[in-house]
Amino acid sequence: MSAEDTQAFVPDYGLQDPRPAPVAVPLIVDLDHTLCRTDTMHEALIGLFASSPRAIASLPSWLASGKKTFKTELADRKIIDPDQLPYDADVIALIETARAEGRKVALISASEQRQVSAIASHLGLFDEAVGTGSDDVSDNLSGNAKADYLVRRFGAKGFDYIGDSAADVPVWAAARKAYGIRVAPATERQAEAQGIRLQRVGDGRSELPALLRACRPHQWAKNLLVLLPVLTAHDLAHLPAALLAMVCFSLTASAIYIINDLVDLPSDRAHPRKKHRPFAAGDASARSGVMLAVGLLTVSGLVAAVLLPAAFFWTLLIYLIATSAYSFLLKRKMMVDVVALASLYTLRIVAGSAATGIVLSPWLLVFSMFLFLSLATIRRHAELEDMVTRGADKTAGRNMMAGDLPILQAMSVGAAQAAVLVFALYSQDPQVQARFGAPNLLLLICPVLFFWLGRLQMLTRRGHMSDDPIVFTIKDRLGLICGALILLIFVLAMR
Repeated sequence: MSAEDTQAFVPDYGLQDPRPAPVAVPLIVDLDHTLCRTDTMHEALIGLFASSPRAIASLPSWLASGKKTFKTELADRKIIDPDQLPYDADVIALIETARAEGRKVALISASEQRQVSAIASHLGLFDEAVGTGSDDVSDNLSGNAKADYLVRRFGAKGFDYIGDSAADVPVWAAARKAYGIRVAPATERQAEAQGIRLQRVGDGRSELPALLRACRPHQWAKNLLVLLPVLTAHDLAHLPAALLAMVCFSLTASAIYIINDLVDLPSDRAHPRKKHRPFAAGDASARSGVMLAVGLLTVSGLVAAVLLPAAFFWTLLIYLIATSAYSFLLKRKMMVDVVALASLYTLRIVAGSAATGIVLSPWLLVFSMFLFLSLATIRRHAELEDMVTRGADKTAGRNMMAGDLPILQAMSVGAAQAAVLVFALYSQDPQVQARFGAPNLLLLICPVLFFWLGRLQMLTRRGHMSDDPIVFTIKDRLGLICGALILLIFVLAMR
């Protein structure tokens, strides 16, 4: 038998290449601000505060017992529905690539074990999920504790890790590859100082533009109502005080919008349009939102207390309390929400009076209440029209049903007609007649009001009202023309 034949009969026992096959390095994924664009613990806290305010009194004792106990107590009361959360598409793409390569992928987070497990089960992308409170985790699974846990499990440099914050620096240092997403510049410098080479995932956009959008500066137009007492009294000497009061109201309103959006996260995420709001979409974090709201309220309160009359400060405080009550409770009560909205509009006019000392006509206050009741019902009417278009029977987070639509329409029309009637009576009041040079010209405002309010109601019925009616008017060409006509008639009547 030749050597070639002999070689052909040599059995292959897999010993020709004694080197072991390479082991696929697992990918470890952080949860908050990494896989999820928000922080589940912060959202759970806000949700707990919104649903059970009394539980907040227990927070200090929970914190005094340590972070692990705090997270356990919070999870006992509130777990965020995984279906509601905004997940990062770039992180999911990285996970899917790792899975396609046959690598193990684990979700390991400092969040409470039940929250982590719920998200992992919902997504179905992970081989395992470990969080604070897991059987083999004795401490809060963050920072050095997470790094030590992963080294025990996979060995130093035996895993890849994607995270986002300064708490992840020790984990990145122990990882083979360090992935970072939305990493702050200071954190990136801290990582570089330890010789960590971060591989960025995603575009790393700043959340500042999103926080600005959350302030809803376009809604500040409603605070022009603070200037109305100056306009009706023809007293421009008080205009600086009125303008400063308008700024205070705008800052306070922005803080309330932020708080309202944070409280409304579950219902906003279930809404086809509102789900794109900054906090619902995860473009801005709940923590940043709370800090910004506190900052805006502090500035507004200081300006009101130092530079404006005490009456205005108390009016602003009443507005803050009323809007907070609306956000947490009143907007879920049938009809109470509509009356509250109308009252908040009127309160802006009262605030203008408090800031300037100008006494308001009772006719003007009654007109304002009817007008803003009409606008408030238009706003709710628009939400119901949108709900019906989507085929829903009731709104999330609101006590409204499709069957309420005819009642809201009737109320809106009735309140609008009453407002025009009261304005006509206001124009004939002896005090108003004495204040204006040509007071009967004010009656020309009535048909403009009829047209404007009637058009708003028609557009709402046709499904074109996508915003607050006042904000919609400012964006609408015919609405602006109506406003200009009313102002022109008012000026002509003053001569």
